[in-house]
Amino acid sequence: MPALANGLKPGGRLVFSALHTNSHGDGPSASVTARSEILRLPGTDTEHQLPMWVLEPQLWEDLLVDHGLVMETVTTIVSSQGDQPLSYRLYAARRPERIRSRPRTSAPPAPHAALGVGIIVHGPAGVLLGRHRRGTWEAPGGSLEPGETFVKAAIRELAEETGLIAQPADVQVLGTLLDHVGGVLRLTVPVLITRWSGTPRELERTIGSWRFWSLDALPQPLFVPSGQCLTAWKRELPIDHAPADFQPYNARLA
Repeated sequence: MPALANGLKPGGRLVFSALHTNSHGDGPSASVTARSEILRLPGTDTEHQLPMWVLEPQLWEDLLVDHGLVMETVTTIVSSQGDQPLSYRLYAARRPERIRSRPRTSAPPAPHAALGVGIIVHGPAGVLLGRHRRGTWEAPGGSLEPGETFVKAAIRELAEETGLIAQPADVQVLGTLLDHVGGVLRLTVPVLITRWSGTPRELERTIGSWRFWSLDALPQPLFVPSGQCLTAWKRELPIDHAPADFQPYNARLA
């Protein structure tokens, strides 16, 4: 069956006949197993004993569908002799035409969405937060660059902002946060890092004063996306922020 299906071009048809009821009146099998049958060639009395697959029509259809074909018709072929129980089924199947897809346009879409990662660096001393020049405290994070995964973006942003180095195996993607601000869909992906190397340093002008804060003594005011990421991680944290729809992931994603 795999060879027949692969040999057909898209749109090609497969037509075959199969024994349904033998000359003794035995009907088809309910399982895909060969059984011994006796055949006589036209014009001779010679009997040939052969293993054959005598299957219910539904089994034939299931086999065809499993190999990418579509059943079109099943035609019953009976003996011209009224007292002869021998019968066949003529099956016609087709390999579907391939479904085409149109490639994306190369023109950039109108700005309507922002995608970034929020990095929760948590250790024995608490969670890492830095003070932004606007006065808010926030977790490391930023936008994805072309070709990056969430994990790669988190590792890069963490190194650029704090100097801390993390390995992909130590980055856990927690889920997605959906928020709408000023007509723009903001998608933030919180990630959790509990193992790293290095000491936090001030590397950017916009944010510094990196330090670890205990979860029961977090500074304020917090940057809204950082607060959303922290409560997505631990719902019990008493942080007020604009609502966001959080969809958690059950596994690590690269």
